[in-house]
Amino acid sequence: MTTMRAMVLTRPGMPLTMRESPLPAPGAGELLIAIAACGVCRTDLHVVDGDLPQPKLPIVPGHEIVGRVAAIGPGVTDFAIGERVGVPWLGATCGHCPYCRDGRENLCDTPLFTGYTRDGGFASHTIADARYCFPLGEDGDDAGIAPWLCAGLIGWRSYRMAAEGGRDRNFALGLYGFGAAAHILAQVAIWQGRRLYAFTRAGDGAAQDFARSLGAVWAGASHEMPPEPLDAAIIFAPVGALVPLALKAVRKGGRVVCGGIHMSDIPAFPYALLWEERKVMSVANLTREDAREFLAIAPKADVHCTVARYPLDRANEALADLRDGRLQGAAVLVP
Repeated sequence: MTTMRAMVLTRPGMPLTMRESPLPAPGAGELLIAIAACGVCRTDLHVVDGDLPQPKLPIVPGHEIVGRVAAIGPGVTDFAIGERVGVPWLGATCGHCPYCRDGRENLCDTPLFTGYTRDGGFASHTIADARYCFPLGEDGDDAGIAPWLCAGLIGWRSYRMAAEGGRDRNFALGLYGFGAAAHILAQVAIWQGRRLYAFTRAGDGAAQDFARSLGAVWAGASHEMPPEPLDAAIIFAPVGALVPLALKAVRKGGRVVCGGIHMSDIPAFPYALLWEERKVMSVANLTREDAREFLAIAPKADVHCTVARYPLDRANEALADLRDGRLQGAAVLVP
């Protein structure tokens, strides 16, 4: 094969268009990956809709990539041709800024992000920095694993921050927005013995039933109060108005973690909701250590993703289904 296909964004707010181009060669430290599946993440929607500023344009979105190594650039010794690998949102970091030196590469001053500032996985092939690729082994379906590369990783980082300093097994966790990340994280949390409470759009009985089927002890609308105070809540829906609702639902000393890269404005709320040492915090990106941890624990927790498969040329349809809330689980493009 000498050419590749890709769905390309030329201007935010416009549909993606299919383009064919010569197959690129990997440079030093890079891999050429033949893509088997790429998840469609809400962050891709934010890129396409113009919610995130200054994307590289034109850009190939997509950062939940599962594929096979097709070519290896100079200096790469850790991968073999044909090996299955995953490529996440964090595409590269500088390695020398204060954040990188402090082990917080997710806050790097000059990072690259897959599908945002470097081309991603809505394509038949992609080039990736080998340092930010992860061996996936041979177990599991490509499309079923693809959402692990962002929904799983960001969910895991959010979960670790939410549970930090909290009770161990007797822990009540609320998830606001029951989409791709929540349905993955729910399986890990329940496997670890947490009590899970799912919050969805009002009237979304399908999502509530889905949450209960995974083991949630309660599911209801986002404006409802759970039957017991929560130890922590994670907000995956990009809706700022959920922050005061979640603060109201957590107990004294509880945490509210905002797990998205973009959120609408948070409305004013009374200080009483924050008082008694409640905390509001955000999660930014991920680290490679997050990836290694989650990719090790997901098979142990028997994490399975509910996915809707779309051919590559139907990427706009997949984005529209995500935008309009028509999915249970995750959308995945299969070239």
